[in-house]
Amino acid sequence: MLEFIRDLIDGQFIVSALVLAIGVHAVLGLVAYGVYLERKISAYIQDRVGPNRVGFDFGLPFLKFLKGCLALGQPLADGIKFFFKEDITPSAAYRPVYLLAPLLTLTPALITFAVIPFGTSVSFAGQTFPLAIAPGVDVGIIYLLAISSMGVYGILLAGWSSGNKYSLLGGLRAASQVISYELGIGLSLLSVVLWTGTFDLNKIVAAQSGGWPHFWFFIPHFLGCFVFIVSIFAETNRLPFDMPEGESEIVGGYHTEYSGLRFAAFFMGEHANMITASAFVVLLFFGGWNLPFVRWEWFGPLWGGLLSMAVFFTKVFACVFVFIWVRWTLPRFRYDQLMNLGWKRLFPLAVLNFLLIATFLLLRGRP
Repeated sequence: MLEFIRDLIDGQFIVSALVLAIGVHAVLGLVAYGVYLERKISAYIQDRVGPNRVGFDFGLPFLKFLKGCLALGQPLADGIKFFFKEDITPSAAYRPVYLLAPLLTLTPALITFAVIPFGTSVSFAGQTFPLAIAPGVDVGIIYLLAISSMGVYGILLAGWSSGNKYSLLGGLRAASQVISYELGIGLSLLSVVLWTGTFDLNKIVAAQSGGWPHFWFFIPHFLGCFVFIVSIFAETNRLPFDMPEGESEIVGGYHTEYSGLRFAAFFMGEHANMITASAFVVLLFFGGWNLPFVRWEWFGPLWGGLLSMAVFFTKVFACVFVFIWVRWTLPRFRYDQLMNLGWKRLFPLAVLNFLLIATFLLLRGRP
């Protein structure tokens, strides 16, 4: 037994465990400051100041210089507030599922980051390290689709187990919404897979690293890109598609009966899904970490990898900004409009895009 453990815990195991631990905490940090960013951007859109008090001074005079108008300590204050809030379980709730549902929403949102590459690679001390938590997964698209679609189970079970009719309506809305818009997402992705011939996200990014026909895919796949972006708004339950939590109709939807850390888990899951969706859009349609006429090899094995990672996260930030901008700009759809858009508009456009890409490849002699 000791020999088995000694063989299992080798250098690569330790490196992978460290990368996983750092990656999970980095994702949680991104999610926390994603909430902060949304509050600040929405404030600017509405001509308000937004969070502007909590810094990192912790009330200590010698750290006074860390207290400023940016309120960068606000996510920490929010986390402490949620931790000390009273956790209430309704008497009509089915307790085992009610307690499990927030984890079923947050966990898939976090583990999808495992296969997302966020740069080329970095080399130092004679070794090369891929910039991904779980490198070498050549079916990244299938993994992302499979895991990200599991989040709706947490929402549906939260609505059912709460014992509240409004929560149940919110959960049912989320399930039907995912079914309606998964078709558009799937067909948009199929056109990219057909074009590149691979499910590997690294190879898809590499296919967007040059001139014709290797430029960013939002140009040849502009129709599929449009369908995909609109569909992921619905998939992540963001305005104008946040029907599962429509406050004007069903109180708070699926999380009406949740409070404290469990409510925070739903909130974090939504923002983690938004960051994952933004990374997915960047990888598939906006060149990943590539820039036109730039080769990262020019900057050396270390700085080239770090610069590619910086470019990738800048693009992801731009997509997150669009998510937030749309939320605080457009009103919520009616539910019948939501269904009509998915089935009567986006689905036919996705089919048309797939047929156009397949016809083009066939005319070029691609089997």
